Amino acid sequence: MTVFYDPTGSRYGMPTYPYRMAPDGLATRRQLRAAGLRPAGQEPACQILWRRGKRVAYLYRLDLAKPKRTATPAQREAITKALRARRTCDICGLVQPYYIPRRYGCCLDCHGGH
Repeated sequence: MTVFYDPTGSRYGMPTYPYRMAPDGLATRRQLRAAGLRPAGQEPACQILWRRGKRVAYLYRLDLAKPKRTATPAQREAITKALRARRTCDICGLVQPYYIPRRYGCCLDCHGGH
């Protein structure tokens, strides 16, 4: 599909390539994440379009990407507490093996008893 081939960006506002035809040294957010990297605030370098232009993926330069940040022990502890709170019933106080449905506000056992 040469319709989406616009390396200068004159037609689409940024350099655009068809699916699987982008130059080397670029990666999508998902590809960066799989490689342990993050975009680090950079703007997309170009985009790829496919499926008649209905699908788009932005590509970032690998040389400007930085390693993913890791959570500190305090952040990991806060996440653990928050996830445990989502599993704790407000009525009976038991920690369930599933997240408490927000529409009920209590575990399924307590909800069935009302």
